[in-house]
Amino acid sequence: MTLEQNKQRIVVKVGTSTLTHNSGALDLWSMEHLVRTLADLQGMGHEVILVSSGAIAVGTAKLGLSERPKELRMKQAAAAVGQCRMMHIYDKFFSEYNRSMAQILLTGDDVEDPERAEHLSNTFSALLEMGVIPVVNENDSVSSAEIETGRHKVLGDNDTLSAIVAELCRADLLVLLSDIDGLYDADPKTHPEAKLLHQVTELTPEILEMAGGAGSWRGTGGMATKLSAARIAMEAGCDMVITNGRRMEDLYGIAEGKDIGTRFVSGKTRN
Repeated sequence: MTLEQNKQRIVVKVGTSTLTHNSGALDLWSMEHLVRTLADLQGMGHEVILVSSGAIAVGTAKLGLSERPKELRMKQAAAAVGQCRMMHIYDKFFSEYNRSMAQILLTGDDVEDPERAEHLSNTFSALLEMGVIPVVNENDSVSSAEIETGRHKVLGDNDTLSAIVAELCRADLLVLLSDIDGLYDADPKTHPEAKLLHQVTELTPEILEMAGGAGSWRGTGGMATKLSAARIAMEAGCDMVITNGRRMEDLYGIAEGKDIGTRFVSGKTRN
């Protein structure tokens, strides 16, 4: 396969736990490592889009609050402060590697409305054509889909958001950088013999059961939202990989198709 044939449009989603310390302050080493890797992947010819969490946690730390706000309006205020801080750091790091970035903040209405979604898709295309790396997050300051529970959600979490972005951008690959190595057939914390599944070609009832239901070891969001994202990506013809965000360099191998983490293989790839 030639380099030209191997060029891919890659969406990378990074979670709050990867980007921040326990205090909520930004993990600058992790952010710099991520940016360096993404800049290098772009230099190899790939098109890169980053979906980044962390705004509320970073805003909470920046404001000197002792704990994450509980009131919605305070969460949204913290998100506004945190988003500004994060974009400043991202821009600084990307600039050091001679890369330009753009900020895109989304709400559910942006992706639900066909006309707005088309405009959004065109914006992504224009940015990528110019060699700009879009950095995406849900617009928490005006949207409560992710941070307020009990209401209809279109996005709801950044795993789902990243899959919708991958669909909008007609991406070839979506990578979820998390605090886990991938999908196991049992809880590795209580079952030392648990096996990491390197490839999933169909979201069977057995696979979905591994995400857990209410009250089970992974039933509170985590893996369930990732499998929901996998369904969106696979139906859009996009492979999705879950891998550990502490090993940013694994992104090189994942782009090459190596068995790293858990790869959810789309029908387009199989055909």
